Amino acid sequence: MRIWPFWFNLIQDNPPRFIEVLMLLLATILLLVWDYNKQWPYLVLSLSYIIGSSLSTLIRESFLPIPKPTLTQVIALFLLLVSVYFFRDLSYYL
Repeated sequence: MRIWPFWFNLIQDNPPRFIEVLMLLLATILLLVWDYNKQWPYLVLSLSYIIGSSLSTLIRESFLPIPKPTLTQVIALFLLLVSVYFFRDLSYYL
């Protein structure tokens, strides 16, 4: 029951972060489905969610007046680069 106040506070305090977490959760689920089925639409959709969430995080964090990159920005940039690489790699097979 302690998880409900966490989600409720996340929704109330920072709605963009909730959407980003939700997109990453859906991307994770779709990657698990892709690992089971090996059908490329699941992979494309999960990579799209990851790219959207990473771009949203980078844009939101860029407005904060912090002089050095945060861990969130580094992880978002890493996920963005990996997703773009997999999209490029996937385009050779289609």
